[in-house]
Amino acid sequence: MTADVKIKKLSEKAVIPTYGSEYSAGADLYACTDGEISIKPHETYLVPTGVAVELPVGYAGLIYARSGLASKKGLAPANKVGVVDCDYRGEIKVALHNHSNEVQSISSGERIAQFVITPYLTARFQECEALSETVRGAGGFGSTGSK
Repeated sequence: MTADVKIKKLSEKAVIPTYGSEYSAGADLYACTDGEISIKPHETYLVPTGVAVELPVGYAGLIYARSGLASKKGLAPANKVGVVDCDYRGEIKVALHNHSNEVQSISSGERIAQFVITPYLTARFQECEALSETVRGAGGFGSTGSK
């Protein structure tokens, strides 16, 4: 399924997100910096992308780690998954955290994260006295077994 999404370049050197293959769920977001940046071990750096989007109402943009960047350099979004709401019109920035014990570098134009556009529901929360019963009930972390 495809849809048109408006995107605005906020810098001449910004790169419009691209998909790595025909069936990629996430589009690559690119760093838009003045030269190379260094991220110290266990430090978080807010990396600009130089782009802003206009997402359709009822959709959000989710920012996920790029598997190669995370596994090879230890760089992944600090908040694990970033959320871009459909009414946000500012620059998309990625809070990259260096999980490694070495300084890591990012160059302008380097792919830094994946952007997945997905529908969402807005709930009307209704307070109640009781919830329906299920087999699992209130069983939490690990309650369904380890297999």
